[in-house]
Amino acid sequence: MARNTLARSMHDVGLAAWFGGTLANAVALNAAASQADNPNKTGAVANVGWDRWTPVNAAAIGSHLVGSVVQLADNAPRVAGQRGVGSMVIVKTALTVISLGATAYSRALGKKVSAQTDVPAESGTEPAATTPPDVASAQRRLAVLQWAVPAATGALVVVSAFAGEQQRASEVHKGFLRRALG
Repeated sequence: MARNTLARSMHDVGLAAWFGGTLANAVALNAAASQADNPNKTGAVANVGWDRWTPVNAAAIGSHLVGSVVQLADNAPRVAGQRGVGSMVIVKTALTVISLGATAYSRALGKKVSAQTDVPAESGTEPAATTPPDVASAQRRLAVLQWAVPAATGALVVVSAFAGEQQRASEVHKGFLRRALG
C-alpha cells in the first residue's frame, strides 16, 4: 500500500471545509443576519455571506471528491480483499451522494432566496410575516437543510475516521485473513 498524502489531504481538508463551513454558517451567519438594521436587509445580509461561501464550498467539495476517487483507486485491492472495507465504501459513497444532494438542493433554494434581496425576513432561514410565499417556502426548507448538510458531512467525517482505522496494518492483516477463511 503506497502513500498518497496529497489525495488524503485533498479528501480530508475538503471534507473539513465542507462540514465546518456549512455548520458555521448555520450556527452563526443565518442567525446573525437577524441583526440587520432593517428587516428588508436581513435576507440580503445572509445572502451576501452564503454567496461568498459558495465558491469556497464548491472548491472544498471538488477537492474532497478528487481525493476520494484517488484514494479509492489506490485502495482497490483492499476494497476487494479486506473484509469490511467494501461495506464501508458503500456507506461512505451513500453519505457522499446524500451530502451532495442536500448541498445542491440548498444552493438551488438559496438562489431563489438570493434573487430577491429586499425581502423582509426574521433571519437567514426564518421568513417574516410579510415575506413572499415562494421565498418563505424556500427559507423554511433551508432551515432544515442548514442542519442536514453538516449532519451528513459530519457522518462522512466519522466514516472516514473508521476507514483510517481499517488501514492499520493489524486490521489489514485480519481483514484479508477473515476474507480468505470465509
